[in-house]
Amino acid sequence: MAMRYTVARALRRPQSALWKRCLPAPATSALQSRRCISTAETNKDVPKPAVKFTSETYPTIQRDSRFSQVTPEHVGYFKKLLGGGSAVIDAVTNEGASEDVEAYNSDWMRKYRGHCKLVLKPASAEEVSKILRYCNENKLAVVPQGGNTGLVGGSVPVFDEIVINLSRMNKVRDFDEVSGTLVADAGCILEVVDQYLAERGCIFPLDLGAKGSCQIGGNVSTNAGGLRLLRYGSLHGSVLGLEVVLPDGTILNDLCKLRKNNTGYDLKQLFIGAEGTIGIVTGISIQCPQRPQAVNVAFLGLESYEKAQQAFRAAKGQLSEILSAFELMDGTSQNLVRDVTKNKKPLDGEYPFYCLIETSGSNTEHDSAKLEAFLESVMEKEIVSDGVVAQDETQIKSLWAWREGIAEVSGHFGGVYKYDVSIPLKEMYQLVEDTKVRIEKAGLLGDTDEHPVVAVTGYGHMGDSNLHLNVCVRRYDKKVESILEPFVYEWIAKREGSISAEHGLGLAKKNYIGYSRSEGMVGLMKHIKTLYDPVITLLMFSAVSSLITNGCRAQRVPDVDVHHE
Repeated sequence: MAMRYTVARALRRPQSALWKRCLPAPATSALQSRRCISTAETNKDVPKPAVKFTSETYPTIQRDSRFSQVTPEHVGYFKKLLGGGSAVIDAVTNEGASEDVEAYNSDWMRKYRGHCKLVLKPASAEEVSKILRYCNENKLAVVPQGGNTGLVGGSVPVFDEIVINLSRMNKVRDFDEVSGTLVADAGCILEVVDQYLAERGCIFPLDLGAKGSCQIGGNVSTNAGGLRLLRYGSLHGSVLGLEVVLPDGTILNDLCKLRKNNTGYDLKQLFIGAEGTIGIVTGISIQCPQRPQAVNVAFLGLESYEKAQQAFRAAKGQLSEILSAFELMDGTSQNLVRDVTKNKKPLDGEYPFYCLIETSGSNTEHDSAKLEAFLESVMEKEIVSDGVVAQDETQIKSLWAWREGIAEVSGHFGGVYKYDVSIPLKEMYQLVEDTKVRIEKAGLLGDTDEHPVVAVTGYGHMGDSNLHLNVCVRRYDKKVESILEPFVYEWIAKREGSISAEHGLGLAKKNYIGYSRSEGMVGLMKHIKTLYDPVITLLMFSAVSSLITNGCRAQRVPDVDVHHE
């Protein structure tokens, strides 16, 4: 009891004008403004080297000679179709547009870079249809692209593929305020759609740190999970219908607005998480719940991963229906955010682990009472060592910035190897520790320039056992890659986890699908790809496409003990 009193007093003692260590005051109203991702210019003082071409980094990947190169004649067709102007970025006939094309050639991590010379920006499904039909007939390879915020190189070309960017398809088509059903173009920015819904008392059932850039079509195509999955489930359950353009130009219009529709096969599920390999999503019908009227956010410090698991179990039991997020962050990730942004951490002490808990409900007094009871319980049991609770919307955004800012600061020193994986919760953080030990033994981790690795961090969603393993580097290095791969995938496979939790396979994981899928399942995927895209117009370097074109089999897990290498 004495320990509970001491910790409770620490939580209640004001520390600064910004942070108040106290149990919940009345909760804030529903969030409507932009959520901060970071609070400083993270890369301002670090020179950015040129991004190396993917074809040079991975010389074993060869351009398929069956596909045509883009000619001025092809460009002329697309300009006539789309009207030229900003809808067509042409570096085929206009070398002066090469710099404009570069933004679509590289991913935001600066790890992948293609040779694309033509970017098309259709404004409707009909235009997408005509583009794909023409490309299919003329054997022109295509890469669909949304906000280009992915982690696996799936939205950028490898060679000279045509990029179809959906940013001009950005309109809300319909919204039913009674049922909460939204129909919108695939190119709508997630944050913009969420703000539109906020004005109407609803919320988009997905939240990401990249919400200011990512597009909802890309979210659906990768089955993005994000920060609200604990509360609202995956997009497989929220999406009611899709409009998809198949590789041959056929428009599949299934923008159903009903939650119940058992008429034949539920074909939309094939395209959710397919990464654009069998069709380009151009429209979405999705169920959007009522926006919570009471939001609380607590930021906690814990002494071990075991304590974090105990806190999560307690939160599920005591907060239950109002628990909307439970995020795990290790101390290394939080120190990176502090060092790069130069901001003061929410808690004075240093802890190995931190958890961010969000509750969302409709009754302020009820939610505050439940959160207070939860905090008192975990303090009394010495599960939580310290914590703060946000007192207003500004503080809520500031606390979230410590979680959402990790992704951005991780690449501050030059680059980052990112692994988005699912692991049984009990062993989730062990991967971070084993990876760090492996890198240290290889002499790759250190404070000097001769060491390529700056830090190994782990954070993620406790609610769905989704870990983000980040290896922050000063430069991309083959020695680091050889230490990480296939070790990470072998480690995960031996625990029956998934090598891709919410970002897909893309180019980065195309050779490793066999670590999470059986030979029979991979074979079925090949059949589906062949059925929908026999020419392999879409994403010719994706995992399934490569298995078809190269006639190779998915790599299997070798019989080794990854713990004692």
